[in-house]
Amino acid sequence: LQETPRYQLPATVIPYLMPSRYCQSDLFLDFTTTQFAGMTGGTLVQSMRDWVALNFTYDIFTSNPGTTATDSFASLRGVCRDYAHVLIALVRAVGIPARFVSVYAPDVTPQDFHAVVEVFLEGDWHLVDPTGMAAPTDIVRICVGRDAADASFLTSYGVLNLQEQSVQVQRVTP
Repeated sequence: LQETPRYQLPATVIPYLMPSRYCQSDLFLDFTTTQFAGMTGGTLVQSMRDWVALNFTYDIFTSNPGTTATDSFASLRGVCRDYAHVLIALVRAVGIPARFVSVYAPDVTPQDFHAVVEVFLEGDWHLVDPTGMAAPTDIVRICVGRDAADASFLTSYGVLNLQEQSVQVQRVTP
């Protein structure tokens, strides 16, 4: 897949080029130009996704609601939300629009909400799971945004004590 020239991007896509609360893409420019030199389009996005999957450790104890892409990049640890934020920041740093997607995914074990990324190439959005935990064809999109601040699974105020959580997704064949 090829990159869509910036002058051909729809106005609705432009916000997904900009740094956001959790995805400070401007801070990743030096890294991306060195690490991914000479790559473009889908090859570049796949290389970035592979880099995140190879270098990060999935760890539920290293992240909190305030964790940013730069925090996760520094520790090379996190959960799906953190993997997504880092991939978004990397992709935006090279001028490709990227957005955060909250989803259900039947292959995620244990069953839970999941976070993935959509990148804008060849005039359309394409799903990428930086964790590799779910096939893009099986994902059910809940909402999209610039980052988790726009598309959170839960927004709460005050102190909460989670008593129980249960998410179940079942594959249905047509």
